[in-house]
Amino acid sequence: MAPPILFLTDIHLTFGGNALLEGVEMSVEAGDRICLVGRNGSGKSTLLKIAAGMVEMDRGERFLQPGTTVNYLEQEPNLLQFDCVTDYVNDGLNGPEQEHVARMLLGELGLSGEEKTKALSGGEARKAALIRSLAPQPDVLLLDEPTNHLDLPAIEWLENWLRKCRSALVLISHDRRFLSSLSRKTVWMDRGASRVFERGFGEFEEWRDGVLEEEEMQRHKLGRKIAREEHWIVHGVSGRRKRNVRRLRELGDLKHQKATAKKVAPGVKITVAEGEASGKLVARLHNVSKNFGDKKIVHNLSAIIQRGDRVGLVGPNGAGKTTLVNLITTKLAPDSGNIKLGVNLDLLVIDQKREMLDPEWTLKDALTDGSGDMVAVGDEQKHVFTYMRDFLFLPEQAGTPLRVLSGGERGRLMLARGFRHPSNFLVLDEPTNDLDLETLDLLQEKISEYEGTVILVSHDRDFLDRICTTVIAYEGEGNWAQYAGGYSDMMAQRSARGGKGSGVTQVKIRGKTKSKSVRNSSQKPVEAKLSFAQLHALENLPKEIERLEFEIGKLKNALGTPGLYTKDPKKFDGWVKALGKREQALSAKEDEWLELEARRETVGD
Repeated sequence: MAPPILFLTDIHLTFGGNALLEGVEMSVEAGDRICLVGRNGSGKSTLLKIAAGMVEMDRGERFLQPGTTVNYLEQEPNLLQFDCVTDYVNDGLNGPEQEHVARMLLGELGLSGEEKTKALSGGEARKAALIRSLAPQPDVLLLDEPTNHLDLPAIEWLENWLRKCRSALVLISHDRRFLSSLSRKTVWMDRGASRVFERGFGEFEEWRDGVLEEEEMQRHKLGRKIAREEHWIVHGVSGRRKRNVRRLRELGDLKHQKATAKKVAPGVKITVAEGEASGKLVARLHNVSKNFGDKKIVHNLSAIIQRGDRVGLVGPNGAGKTTLVNLITTKLAPDSGNIKLGVNLDLLVIDQKREMLDPEWTLKDALTDGSGDMVAVGDEQKHVFTYMRDFLFLPEQAGTPLRVLSGGERGRLMLARGFRHPSNFLVLDEPTNDLDLETLDLLQEKISEYEGTVILVSHDRDFLDRICTTVIAYEGEGNWAQYAGGYSDMMAQRSARGGKGSGVTQVKIRGKTKSKSVRNSSQKPVEAKLSFAQLHALENLPKEIERLEFEIGKLKNALGTPGLYTKDPKKFDGWVKALGKREQALSAKEDEWLELEARRETVGD
């Protein structure tokens, strides 16, 4: 077997008096595919920097085979000392051959190289940093969160590139699908130490859970053994002094072992403050279009979102996901078509771009809005230190300015700030950025338990699959289509229909799934035009639906009159029957409208 080209042995490092790394080991062989996993703060990024030769350890050895080249992609690269992308990329290259590869990568990732670094979006900056790391094709590639800020097409492109490249890879990522696709070995950073699992991330979590269960069992056995020994000391026979002294010493050793054992640190305690239930209808979009200049952002979109739906918005950067969210929430008016929101909606938007955070705020001020020591979480008051601990912040961090927080800390802060407020309609814009896998699991659990409606903007395919009941996906030229299920379901439906642009819209209404084809702009209508009666129905059905909703609301209010059933049971029964008939009629009208709307889109105006 060939020797490692890079290895770290017995690495120790202390930060601020606390041991971060204690005897960590990692070896990289030619062609390795390693993922480095662990909770935020476990030392993953620090270990990668040590491997790159950028951070000095307190003790240990770093060995790099002579002639081995290493490139490191940091989590938040700084491009501002360079004027344009080409200057930044070329600064990391060596020779015309690498510059040729860089030009090819610029084209594949949609950059010209002339972009000014001060004006780059997060996704463009990440692409530039990737090109600078990938173009030299080093022997070892160390990548810290390479998918951050990338859209799905770019993530899939990067997966394909890394799958084919000859470099050994060491990856840190929160994207499960990305790690499962690329890794063949896992290094788990846990409580200052490292454990190697000789398989990829796809099998890691089951193995890790087994390890933690075995540890818990051993702790339980140790506790029982201590209890037995203590009972013997008190009640046992005291005739043999030497044996008693030995057992006392062994009992002391057992207690020391229990006291010094490192337990798994507690995870984030996410509490989502929920408001009162909204109406069954959350949003109805009918023939909605929005343009910016000559660019079509949304074209003739019709959809219904109901209470309890988990809607994923999927599309490349610049497709218009934020515009679509603003249309659905009526923050932005459509150019044509109409949007109706349901009743009793408490909207909460958590934007992980973190633009609303003042970098000079302290952590305490950000959580209390600068007023006192208490945080209002729904109807409950919590001391700011308690609430900070729930999101893994230490009390001594209360005065920390936000500008020095890590990406993961800023992500947890945004969740902590948002989830204070009661809501029943939750919009999450890239909530997975920089969060560790355990926090993602808990966030997924809380969103699943949330009784309201969720719109999720994300490029994390695994998270979309775990959360979403429906996906609205960009189909090109302002067209969007709604698919039942998560991201994988959407891809399967697209594939079955011949790929992007000829998909099927799956609209969920009262537990049923309606299908309508999505017309590509290059396809010619193949069906007859709608009849006059059908066009008339399309125009008048929204008014009938509104009338039925109004009547249903009145009947529900009347049925809520105290003592009605006791005073007049006949009237009560009559109103119940009338309510049932109107709800059935409403469902039928909604189904009819969607079917006609689907046909209108198929045959053209």
